[in-house]
Formats: sequence, C-alpha cells, structure tokens
Amino acid sequence: MGFNCGIVGLPNVGKSTTFNALTATAAAQAANFPFCTIEPNVGRVGVPDERLQKLADAGKSKSIIPTQLEFVDIAGLVKGASKGEGLGNKFLSNIRQVDAIIHVLRCFEDENVTHVEGSVDPVRDAEIIETELMLADLESIERQIDAMSKKAKSGDKALKSQVEFMQKIHAALAEGKPARSVAVPEDMEKAVRELFLMTTKPMLYVCNVLENDAENGNALTEKVASMAKEKNYEYVIICAEIESQIAQLASEDEKKEFLESLGLSEPGLNKIIRAGYKLLGLETYFTVGPKETRAWTIPVECKAPQAAGVIHTDFERGFIRAEVIAYDDYISCNGEQGAKDQGKMRSEGKEYVVQDGDVILFRFNV
Repeated sequence: MGFNCGIVGLPNVGKSTTFNALTATAAAQAANFPFCTIEPNVGRVGVPDERLQKLADAGKSKSIIPTQLEFVDIAGLVKGASKGEGLGNKFLSNIRQVDAIIHVLRCFEDENVTHVEGSVDPVRDAEIIETELMLADLESIERQIDAMSKKAKSGDKALKSQVEFMQKIHAALAEGKPARSVAVPEDMEKAVRELFLMTTKPMLYVCNVLENDAENGNALTEKVASMAKEKNYEYVIICAEIESQIAQLASEDEKKEFLESLGLSEPGLNKIIRAGYKLLGLETYFTVGPKETRAWTIPVECKAPQAAGVIHTDFERGFIRAEVIAYDDYISCNGEQGAKDQGKMRSEGKEYVVQDGDVILFRFNV
C-alpha cells in the first residue's frame, strides 16, 4: 500500500527544505522567494525501522529492503488560491491526488527570511491554507451536486441518497468546517473518496523551528499544539535545517553522533513517519529469508489474503494460509527454525487479522 503525502504551506515556511531533507535530494529548489517550486516534486524514501536489522541478523539475510513513503512537494499556497491567486488552481489540483496532507508551519523568527503575510503567526497561516482548501472544496462539491442531482432525477435511490449526503458535506463546508468533520457511513465511503475533496484528507502539522528549539519547541509551537488538539490533528516539531544537515552525512554513526551533539534522539523524519502511519491507519509486517528481509505496509485490521496481495496479486488470489511468527518471538527464538522448535509459528487462515511486526510466510496456489 502506498503512503503518499503532499507537503503544503505558505511560501517561505520551509516546505522545500523539509522535502529535500526528507528525501535526501536537492530536487526541490529552496529559495527565499514565493513559488520557487512550480511543478510538484516527488520523492520516495525508505521507512527507517530498527526491527529490520534485527530480523535480518536473526534470519541471516543478505539484504534489507524497507517499505517506502512518497512525499510530494507542492508549491506555496497564498490567500486567494481557491480563486487562482499565485497559480492556486494548479497547486490545489496536485493536493487532490495525495492521501494525506503535511502542513508545514513556520514557527521561527528570522528577519533574513521574508514572510508573505509580513509577520510570523502559524495559527493564522494554518487558517489561511485550510480556508482556501475549504473554499475550493465548496466550489467543487457544488458542481458535483448539480451534476449528480440531474442523474438522480431518473429515480435511482442510491444516487438520491448520495446527493443527500453530499449536501451534508456542502453544509459543513459552508459553515467553515472541513469535509472530514462529517461522519461518513460505511456505504458512503467509496462515494466520498470519489469526490476528491481536499479537506477529507487527514492533516499533520509540522512545526519548523530553529536549531535551539528542535528538542522542546517554543511559544509558537505551543500555539500549534493547542490548535491541533482542538481540531484533533497530529503535530510534530522539526528543524528543517538540522534535517538538511543530517541528510548530507554519509554514515548512520555520523548521524547518530550529530544528533547526540544537539541533544536529539532521532531525526525529524522518524517523527513524521510515525505520525503519518497513525494518521493513515497503517502498520508493517515482514518477510524474512536468506536472500532478503523486507518490510511491507498495510492498513490496520488488514486480513491475511489482502496483506499477501501487497506482495503480489497472485498471493491473494491463490491464498491457502499464512505461517506467522510474532516479531518478539522471531527475535527471542533467533529466527524461523527456533520459533518452529518452540511452537511459536502459527498457521493462520483467511480471517486472520495481521498484526504490526508479524513475520509471515504465505502459502498459495495459482
């Protein structure tokens, strides 16, 4: 399962610097002026997971393949974007394609870095962006309700129900509430996904601070924390400049030493990944063998056949059973054979719900 996050924010808040750091590339031009990123840059990164090395050691694997995340750096939005200001329509269309939104907020003062609004206020900045997303969604759903209502005149009950639910979302947006504030019944989930509304997507606030505030934040991040709690969003604190420096270090030992010198225990990327997994309801299972130890990303509550399908559709189509060892058992028993000898390997069927950290061997027949 892919994990696709769009990085958004006002110009000059540190979006492209964050993107470059996360993907360890210089694909996005970071510059001190608005709209330096016109086309969305896409970067894929391996998800750091300390369990991979331990599994590879126990399974004597030759290589390690982490699961991957995709980040999309979307150019800076401004007030009026929903009406096309600052190339807004183009940028908004890019946001519609992602699974979740990482909203970078500037939480630092620096007279050398201009702010498009003239002052630093992350709460105001967040409201500007979210208002533009809601206005664009409102316009979009009005068009879709109009088109769907015409089709519903044929007497199709399903279409009529869909229009009625769309009107509930429209009402919320008109009141200044995001579409995600409307509870979606199971029978409407597919229809809502197909609306491609931006404010249905989960939101993560990333507070970009200066180096001295990377560990504990500051007064501005406290304001973001209060806002996130009120909206039931997640938030993390990072220093994009520190992340940029980490990305340039060659070895893990160098990165660790650098972080320790700053009093930090881990890179900001790790925080974003954990928050992102929680945001999208994702978890990881593993396959381990002599050739490779590999991580796979699946939704929480995913059943064994669907988890197998992430590897290959044939695995799901011809699923017979899953031979499962819990991560802790695999490590404590020093690999698959030890787990078998101690009765820690289980044979699970089609209804088994895969757990985070499971080591699985799928049996299938096509």
